[in-house]
Amino acid sequence: MYNKMMRLSLGLLVVLLLGAGPAALAAEIKIGVVNVRQLMESSPQARVVKRMIEDEFAPRQRELEGQQKEYQARAEKLERDAAVMSESERTKIQRELRDTQRDFERRAQEYQEDLNVRQNEEIGRMQRVLLEEIQNYAKAQGYDLVVGDGVLYATEALNITSNVLSALEAKSKGGGGK
Repeated sequence: MYNKMMRLSLGLLVVLLLGAGPAALAAEIKIGVVNVRQLMESSPQARVVKRMIEDEFAPRQRELEGQQKEYQARAEKLERDAAVMSESERTKIQRELRDTQRDFERRAQEYQEDLNVRQNEEIGRMQRVLLEEIQNYAKAQGYDLVVGDGVLYATEALNITSNVLSALEAKSKGGGGK
């Protein structure tokens, strides 16, 4: 949806510029290009969010790792001692291992789903913050048009990503946070 609107906007801009003739072309239009992906990866706010999510999910991840190690140790013990175990004892341990593995897989899947939901929430928040910062920067610097995703080519002179990133870093240091 966003890409369609961006293409439509760019197409409309081209038609207006070509249709308006030389007078419109003579007027200076200030255009900038932003690499939103780079901002999502490099901004201090994005690093804070990434660290926050890692900290939030670290206990569950450690718990899953511990459960996996325990399962592996029990499986190795079964393999090592299977020859000296009775059939019923071996069957019981195999069933327990199977149940443990199922429980682990279920918990790992829940963990991954929860992590994905949380990351998507924060990505949505970050996108709103970045969009607001890009708009603020563009207004402050007098840009008529700033484009993001969907740009096939732009000269480096039009690329304002590093400038917006600097503004985000300044905002982060100034206590602006996320």
